[in-house]
Amino acid sequence: MELSVNPIDLKKSKPDFVSMACTSAGVSFKKQLTSYELIHALLSGKAPSGMKAHFITLLDEAPDVLLSGLIEQVGSWVKPGKVEKNIQKIAKQVGLTTERGRWHKIA
Repeated sequence: MELSVNPIDLKKSKPDFVSMACTSAGVSFKKQLTSYELIHALLSGKAPSGMKAHFITLLDEAPDVLLSGLIEQVGSWVKPGKVEKNIQKIAKQVGLTTERGRWHKIA
């Protein structure tokens, strides 16, 4: 039996922005936003019920690099512009305006 350990090249591996966004969105809440809920929302343009506060936190407080990476990661699965458009729908749904928050600069 042989054990082989291969080092991970961090320059080649991409961060999991979906996972990071879920953690960022749920840091202040008892119930966490799941990856499935986040991806479904970004692809459908509808925030799941009971998770609106999570999306407010994510869109209002997450760093620009996290939101950009999230859009790029999920956006690679659909036609260009769809995720950005859906983020705008979600923001409106949860009561965010372009005057409040930085999310509109990214989406």
